[in-house]
Amino acid sequence: MRFRLTPPLVFLMTLAAMYLLAEYLPLWQFSFPGQIVFEWVFSLLAVGFGLAGIMAFARAKTAINPRKTTRLVTSGVYRISRNPIYLGLLLLLVAVFLNLSAISSLIMIPVFAIYMNYVQIAAEERVLKHAFGQQYQEYCQHVRRWC
Repeated sequence: MRFRLTPPLVFLMTLAAMYLLAEYLPLWQFSFPGQIVFEWVFSLLAVGFGLAGIMAFARAKTAINPRKTTRLVTSGVYRISRNPIYLGLLLLLVAVFLNLSAISSLIMIPVFAIYMNYVQIAAEERVLKHAFGQQYQEYCQHVRRWC
């Protein structure tokens, strides 16, 4: 069996790296008017996308894990993003970056996005394409990967 990092673990590792960079290699600290408002906006968007994605799977009565799913979920938030849960995690990282107020922690956001895009999502898409064939390919043509 091959070791695979789960998305929650990748997210937690990214959070830890952001914190360590902000703490030990801050480079440039920043602050701007309304910063807390932006933190809250990104946090609320993150929770909204994440919960909407999870609830769509619950309504469809299928697993979130693509290897165990029995239905292709294309309703709700999945009409605008094929990966709303991952989008939520990305938005939460932006909120954390704003909270840490250290430019050095910013580098971890694209690292997270690149890993998720080319490793996690690519693998999941192969599984879904195999499981749902043409239906999944048509869905991919109409709905973007992130948003």
